[in-house]
Amino acid sequence: MQYRTFGTLDWKTSALGFGAMRLPTLNDDPKQIDEPVATEMIRHAIDQGVNYVDTAWPYHGGASEPFVGRVLQDGYRERVKLATKMPVWLVESAADFDKYLDQQLERLQTDHIDFYLLHALHQNVWEKIHALDVLPWAEKAIASGRIGHLGFSFHDQYEVFERIVDAYDNWTFCQIQYNFMDIDYQAGLRGLRYAADKGLAVIIMEPLRGGRLAKNPPPPQVARLWATAATQRTPADWALQWLWHQLEVALLLSGMSEMQHVTENVASAARSGIGTLTEAELALIEDVRAAYETMSPIPCTQCRYCLPCPNGVNIPRVFEIYNEAIMYQDVAGARTSYQWLKEEARADRCVACLQCEEQCPQHIEIVTWLKTARELLDPPDAAA
Repeated sequence: MQYRTFGTLDWKTSALGFGAMRLPTLNDDPKQIDEPVATEMIRHAIDQGVNYVDTAWPYHGGASEPFVGRVLQDGYRERVKLATKMPVWLVESAADFDKYLDQQLERLQTDHIDFYLLHALHQNVWEKIHALDVLPWAEKAIASGRIGHLGFSFHDQYEVFERIVDAYDNWTFCQIQYNFMDIDYQAGLRGLRYAADKGLAVIIMEPLRGGRLAKNPPPPQVARLWATAATQRTPADWALQWLWHQLEVALLLSGMSEMQHVTENVASAARSGIGTLTEAELALIEDVRAAYETMSPIPCTQCRYCLPCPNGVNIPRVFEIYNEAIMYQDVAGARTSYQWLKEEARADRCVACLQCEEQCPQHIEIVTWLKTARELLDPPDAAA
């Protein structure tokens, strides 16, 4: 295992962290973790040098934290730094900060959380918890020893990310979605560098874009490019090594669901290092990104000139989900993402008023594409 600097702390993190969000399950029920298999996976990763385990209140329908608490018995808790996250969307009053932390400590069978995150921050929820004085509360929790270090995970635009980083001088770390396809998504590369320059350790989530970048074989256009490399790697290894190549990356989290994922990712981490990819390899990854982007059928640039839709349709997000279904050959995953959209933001709310098409600088036939997206993304019974 390779180890990396974690912000300003006098502690080294394993290059690979274990994310307990996609553990193996029984009967296709996310709440039923296959505990014998998952226990073997996590403990094997720790035995191989992984020293960071990440979970959260909602993972596996609330079953992840209690399971992680059990799996870290028998001396494993002392061998890792444990991270979990406050479910800030459930917070209604300042008293809820203690309520949820106390429950998490009990679930995890521990008296302290090494790295505690404010989970999935976006502008509205950040403003809410900031007004409830979450930062002074966190400082008291740190002083009492219940929390080791405070950070946040993030899902919003870059400008919001910068405001949150600048709002507090004592952030230890943050967690962002970042991979070679998401360099301009949410915090993106700018956010990675901004936070690292401020001394924060930056943890990477979705390094394989929910597994889409790990598909083997990948789409033919991409497979042909990978085949030209002097050093052959799996698609997953290319994506992971691209991240580890970057100085600003403290560690990356992988939500592993099979023992094969653990053994392959541990082996990848052992080969990792800052600045290890050649210029030719970095150029190849740029070509792969471009190849994926050419497979995006709707030429939407996310400029948002089409908004606001009079009926509330989130046109750019619908198009993004549809494009990803085609680019990554992952209709099932795209349908899941589509169902996470609020009902009023989905494509079926379009009434073909054409106001959006009048504003679109790309001259996209938005109404037609919304119908096409709905036909693909709605569950079959809903589309019938």
